Amino acid sequence: MELPYHEDTSPGTGCLPPRAWYASSDAASLSLNGLWRFRLSPTADLPDIPRLLADTGTDTDPHSWRDLQVPGHWVLQGHGTPIYTNTPYPFPVDPPRVPTENPTGDHLRHFDLPAQWPATGGSVLRFDGVESCARVWLNGTELGEFKGSRLPHEFAVGHLLRPEGNVLAVRVHQWSSGSYLEDQDQWWLPGIFRDVTLLHRPEGCALDFFTHASYDHRARTGTLRVDSDVHGRVTVPELGVDVATGESVTAPVEPWTAETPRLYDGELALPGERIPLRIGFRTVAVEDGVIKVNGRRILFRGVNRHEFHPDTGRALDLATMRTDVLLMKQHNINAVRTSHYPPHPAFLGLCDELGLWVIDECDLETHGFGAQNGWRGNPVDDERWTPALLDRAARMVERDKNHPSVVVWSLGNECGTGRGLSAMAQWIRGRDRDRLLHYEGDPSCKDTDMYSRMYADHPEVERIGRREDEGGSAARAQLPFILCEYAHAMGNGPGGLDEYQRLFETYERCQGGFVWEWIDHGLSHPEYGYAYGGDFGEELHDGNFVCDGLCFPDRMPSPGLRAYKHVIQPVRFAYDPGAGTVRVTNLHDFADLSGLSFAWNYILDSEEKSSEAGELAVPADLAPGASVELKLPDPPALSRSAETWLHLTAMVGEEGKPWAPVDHVVARGEFAVSERAPLRAALGRAPRRDPDGLLALGPGRFDARTGELRTLDGMRLAAGPRLEVWRAPTDNDYGMPWLRDPQLAVRWRALGLHRMHHRVDAVEVAEDALVVRTRVAPAARDLALRTVYRWTSDGERLRLAVSVAPEGEWTEPLPRLGVRLGLPASLTYAHWFGAVEEGYPDTDSASHMGRWCMDVGRMQTPYVRPQENGARPGVRWAELRTRFSGGGVRVEGEPPFWFTARPWTTEQLDAARHRTDLSPGPAVWVHLDHGQHGMGSGSCGPGVLPQHQLRPEQAEFAFVLSSVDAQRVE
Repeated sequence: MELPYHEDTSPGTGCLPPRAWYASSDAASLSLNGLWRFRLSPTADLPDIPRLLADTGTDTDPHSWRDLQVPGHWVLQGHGTPIYTNTPYPFPVDPPRVPTENPTGDHLRHFDLPAQWPATGGSVLRFDGVESCARVWLNGTELGEFKGSRLPHEFAVGHLLRPEGNVLAVRVHQWSSGSYLEDQDQWWLPGIFRDVTLLHRPEGCALDFFTHASYDHRARTGTLRVDSDVHGRVTVPELGVDVATGESVTAPVEPWTAETPRLYDGELALPGERIPLRIGFRTVAVEDGVIKVNGRRILFRGVNRHEFHPDTGRALDLATMRTDVLLMKQHNINAVRTSHYPPHPAFLGLCDELGLWVIDECDLETHGFGAQNGWRGNPVDDERWTPALLDRAARMVERDKNHPSVVVWSLGNECGTGRGLSAMAQWIRGRDRDRLLHYEGDPSCKDTDMYSRMYADHPEVERIGRREDEGGSAARAQLPFILCEYAHAMGNGPGGLDEYQRLFETYERCQGGFVWEWIDHGLSHPEYGYAYGGDFGEELHDGNFVCDGLCFPDRMPSPGLRAYKHVIQPVRFAYDPGAGTVRVTNLHDFADLSGLSFAWNYILDSEEKSSEAGELAVPADLAPGASVELKLPDPPALSRSAETWLHLTAMVGEEGKPWAPVDHVVARGEFAVSERAPLRAALGRAPRRDPDGLLALGPGRFDARTGELRTLDGMRLAAGPRLEVWRAPTDNDYGMPWLRDPQLAVRWRALGLHRMHHRVDAVEVAEDALVVRTRVAPAARDLALRTVYRWTSDGERLRLAVSVAPEGEWTEPLPRLGVRLGLPASLTYAHWFGAVEEGYPDTDSASHMGRWCMDVGRMQTPYVRPQENGARPGVRWAELRTRFSGGGVRVEGEPPFWFTARPWTTEQLDAARHRTDLSPGPAVWVHLDHGQHGMGSGSCGPGVLPQHQLRPEQAEFAFVLSSVDAQRVE
């Protein structure tokens, strides 16, 4: 049976050969972006568009033809709905066939040629991205059809154009045989989502050209050769270069790197066209089992990036792309893996300009053949699909080959293994030997230049670093190693970043990795704020697994991104308090420190602000990998009576950077200079009964039966402090079903930690204390936490000492360990001394100690799926006030504690599925935690490292509570 074009395995018909993309030339061009006419049909079995127009037209049938923005996705413009799956295909797996129910969008664009459009030469119609299969007509003549959604396709159209009244018709099928090659853990979003452009092709114009620009780090020279299908000349005025195409020329140059993205402006002059060139000289190679650029080992401090915008899906404008690159640079990211397809080509231009290493990945993933189907029928091992695979490889390489930022080609993602991948690798090596080749899914590494893994845990990475990786061949053990995905950034987390980075820095073979991923794919939604899988009624979906980025959908950096910035910062500080010195180490791969300025200052936990600050004289020419030790000024005298912290910063210097303003903080270090003074004891008063039958102790009034604190200095509490172990599980707590260990949150719920019972065993009135003895335990279990609350007072303040002892055989860690209390809803302004950022045991490396104030609402981290968030670590004292300078409650802790304040309860947070499910209630709920379980990245990776787990153990901690008057602000 002959299959229709959208179901056959071919890449398409009628398209011109792939070629290099360039942003501009002196040849004329016409953008066809804008409002198109659109008609959606439920199936692919339709008359050709020209015949359809002859029968109905767009004016005689206005109800079926609507306006649609191109680039764009029709499902985000009111026509149908998006679908999210991670690995499963949302249709029956029967390659290459697709369902009869196949939404098909007909697109029409009427256009006139500009008056100055040349009358001679040819023209090319270019599509930069259409999902998933397109058939094209111009002025009633069929041009052909194509698949390969994130790749360019061109048609010769000069013979069909007319000065006025041109009609471009494009039929787009949501499902096609190409869909089997595009199962890439993202929203399925059909449509013409990248630019459509008409390009004039003068006689003697460029057909294709290839810029080769290598760098010899020993001679410090660059060698340039531009190969062109049409003979011409290449000029680079700054270098005095003027040579014919195909000829090589060598000259002294500054090399291109991600840290020093030096570009030389040149021009390719052909008989019919002049094309600007942006040339970066660099050489990438594997030497002695290590990836080197320009002769030096590089370390990928990378991120995976899907193209996404909450309103427009994968239709991104240049400003959004620039925002992504600027944010990456500002957070010390130096590399991008274009998961899992080539990005809009303009993005690579920004990587060239601003400096990012790029692994350019082919538009290929067949993951749905794996987990559900045991890789049966996998296209990459079926020779019928090899032409389509080779077409995709060629369209990526030819389009992007002139970008110096692209240092590695990737065959695709999660396709298993097969002959088609080997054919792609062979073709790419034959076309471009100046770059390396990557693919993660084949453990034999027969087609790659590096060993790549996803989500290997820390012990395994260390074994690999020692070249002791089990099960690998001797040849694989000699390859460099990268984690193409690690530290799954889903929800609160990821944890363990610092430990990974130390392994990358310790073992030469381990050359870094790429955090999964850059941005949460939450789609704007009027009811939910941001929608995820299942919110559009999908038959199959993978929930909020699509929200796993370091940025929220609006591109606001998450605490995880800020933690990653600190972990990978290119300058490290080490403080020696005995000598009063700091060691500064340059962790760049290539750059010295001439672009940075340095400062020190002392921060005191005191009402008196420190004026002790100044510049740190770090040598500007400090070489990559080198260190210098510098003497610091003595701390202020007040530090002997107040806790003092030393802050060190490296900032963008006076000349600025193209990616950050002057004084942007690049790196930070902070160190305790003096110990905090112990809390003053709150002792000496005996509890007594007041006329209302409550127990009175200093400023507190307690329930005589339960021992619960009811009021503090006359302020009625919604709930007094009592032991709390539950947290609204994070995405990393929930884990994923395919992971080896049962999900931690499931085990916690099975244990009953979300529904603990508090039994009061005794309320004892002593001469100098109120002692409440309790047993905190889940139903149906013989486990418990024996908890004793000991209250004392000096008349003005209350001191609560908590003692916790586990009872029974505990096999699971605790989510948290501390106390929770409810304060009046009017106390909505928080002050504290501690870390400004959210942080947990394995995510608090970026903690910035100091005195902070913030509205309680702003303390909530807006994860797309609500979960545990907002804990500030290392807090010494905290205050909740009615306003910035209003009255309220003060809490001091011993030892330092995690401080969380919310306008809703943990139970409400746990029950919420979207941000809009939460609204402030009649109280502010405050958690004062002695311990927190770490985050890990168990949503798709290793869990919490042992040192960051919260095991049920004997614990003692204390808090002092008091009221604060208006106007007194720390």
